[in-house]
Amino acid sequence: MTARLELFAVPGLPMIASGDPLATLIGDALDRSGETLRDRDVVVLAQKIVSKAEGRMVDLSAVTPSPEARRLAGEVGKDPRHVEVILSESRRIVRSRPHLMIMQHRLGFVMANAGVDRSNVAPLDGSPRLLLLPENPDGSAEAIRAALAARFNVRLGVVISDSFGRPWRHGTTGVAIGAAGLPALIDLRGMPDLFGRTLEVSIIGFADEIAAAASLLQGQAAEAQPVVVVRGLDWSAPDQPASGLVRPPEEDLFP
Repeated sequence: MTARLELFAVPGLPMIASGDPLATLIGDALDRSGETLRDRDVVVLAQKIVSKAEGRMVDLSAVTPSPEARRLAGEVGKDPRHVEVILSESRRIVRSRPHLMIMQHRLGFVMANAGVDRSNVAPLDGSPRLLLLPENPDGSAEAIRAALAARFNVRLGVVISDSFGRPWRHGTTGVAIGAAGLPALIDLRGMPDLFGRTLEVSIIGFADEIAAAASLLQGQAAEAQPVVVVRGLDWSAPDQPASGLVRPPEEDLFP
């Protein structure tokens, strides 16, 4: 572990559009600012810019809601087209009430509206658009990691972050939905504590903690700082993708 961390937002990134090469844009912005990347830096990207670059947009005007979506829309008070898109991204409905749908996303994440979002998404020709999560966040993280590592000739970690609510606590916090080049989890079981007692259940959500720290700079409104570099971390555990953070159903005490 380390006694000091440094975090800085990458300045001067443009608004991201479908097809944009994120690694190139991040590298160019770092060059313009006089910054570079170093060994063991972790680059944290907000999910929205990854989804936008990958063209994960849905035009609401092109969506035809199913009878189930219309029924649910009446219960939760949402646009039936919006509900249809949420259902298409989900495995199941965990809970719902007016103005809220907690879903299990097809990738296993349990989150509001299956990650389908309208905030900070510009309309197209006056028609609202929705933004979906990346198809494969771990794969996206690895592609960005490989490109940045080659450009700067360093060993890097990459985390793709999103904002999640939490059971029994108010407020959202940054979590990792994609990771590459680092362990998403660090298992401390079998290690001694300060007094020599063997740890039995301690597993650190390493990528989630990184995402939460970066979220303090990224913000969740109009901050326009979607890429943050975290410097000073160290680890020895093997790489593990963010998919490993999803708790298996058989371990879920609150299904």
